Amino acid sequence: QVQLVESGGGLVQAGGSLRLSCAASGNIAMINTMGWAREAPGKQRELVATITRDEQTNYADSVKGRVTISRDNAKNTVYLQMDNLKPEDTAVYFCRVNRWGEWYWGQGTQVTVSS
Repeated sequence: QVQLVESGGGLVQAGGSLRLSCAASGNIAMINTMGWAREAPGKQRELVATITRDEQTNYADSVKGRVTISRDNAKNTVYLQMDNLKPEDTAVYFCRVNRWGEWYWGQGTQVTVSS
């Protein structure tokens, strides 16, 4: 099993920034892709960004240019730097990691962007 703990969410004004962190623990050997997804009220969960072990990244069109995903393999941690936040970015943000083809999810951290 892999345990994921997210942190860094909160309330921010539009145009502001937040940095989310997600630390993996437990059976963490051979973790490959790491990433973030979000779920806004009344909407389906949306993949936001992913990063492979060799740091290839992919972003949803809705966040391109405003969000940067990074990882520290030594700390088994993935980060999501979010800039120029918009009210439509308000959601619960979930960390997820892939190990041996199985996805593990965190409990989520709330991000609220006020206008």
